[in-house]
Amino acid sequence: MNQFTSVNDVQDIGQLVKDALALKENPYSHQHLGKNKTLGLVFLNPSLRTRLSTQKAALNLGMNVMVMNMDKEGWALETQDGVVMNGTTVEHIREAAAVMGQYCDILGLRSFPKLINRDEDYNEDFFNKFIKYCNVPVVSLESATRHPLQSLADLVTIKETWGGAARPKVVLAWAPHIKALPQAVPNSFAEWMCKAQVDGMLDFTIAQPKGYELSEDFTPGATITHSLDEALKGADYIYVKNWSSFKEYGKVLTYPEGWMLNNEKLVGTNNAKVMHCLPVRRDLELSSEILDGPNSLVIHEAGNRLWAAQAVLKQMLEKL
Repeated sequence: MNQFTSVNDVQDIGQLVKDALALKENPYSHQHLGKNKTLGLVFLNPSLRTRLSTQKAALNLGMNVMVMNMDKEGWALETQDGVVMNGTTVEHIREAAAVMGQYCDILGLRSFPKLINRDEDYNEDFFNKFIKYCNVPVVSLESATRHPLQSLADLVTIKETWGGAARPKVVLAWAPHIKALPQAVPNSFAEWMCKAQVDGMLDFTIAQPKGYELSEDFTPGATITHSLDEALKGADYIYVKNWSSFKEYGKVLTYPEGWMLNNEKLVGTNNAKVMHCLPVRRDLELSSEILDGPNSLVIHEAGNRLWAAQAVLKQMLEKL
């Protein structure tokens, strides 16, 4: 694996999930792979789980780790070519990425969308240029359109906790929020679940109010409904997440009441387990009674971020 930016970079998602669970059982079994290797983590936006889990994963593999918070510690980057840099930008991404590649064997990068221009965000220009100029393997720590480490951890969590004989029904459920959030997490979750559905691992449904449909590029084969109650019937896992409109890009639209998940809505499910990527706004996105109750997997899920990251880094190190 030379880069990890989406499920499309993974040859066998089932094997990658197995690798993550095997590493969970024996975290230090491959430290020889990372000896004298350095992981650089480059953040243009805040992070808690992604930073700590990826850093710990690298340490478990014997790697050195360097962290750069570009938004606080680095120079303002220029990404456009052919411009005279007489404004606020100080360093071009060509030099910045290339230099980071000189210092590190693998680089992780996190950069959020601006949610202003859909074409600009969805062409992933920043990520693509960073990959082009750094000349080392790159792990996405979340981009404008995807969060693959989160989605891998989500699939690991479902695989690990599912004890049924049949395929579980997994529901991605839109939830309210006070501001516009990116589509990266739901895009990525949908993309991974659709691939897992093709591989016979689960059945996947998306529930969102009208106007909140994701790009069809990320939802091939998913069952899509505008009724939360309909989606929850027979659900085994419910993944709760807010996102802003894709069609009316970055906007928060009006929506009917009743989209926050609570215990009452779990009655029609198969005693469904509830997931969320965190951070979560209690009693707005998701009720406290669920977060503090027996159906919540959010802490377990967050713990699996470590093993997802370690599985990806392990495959990258095996190619170096």
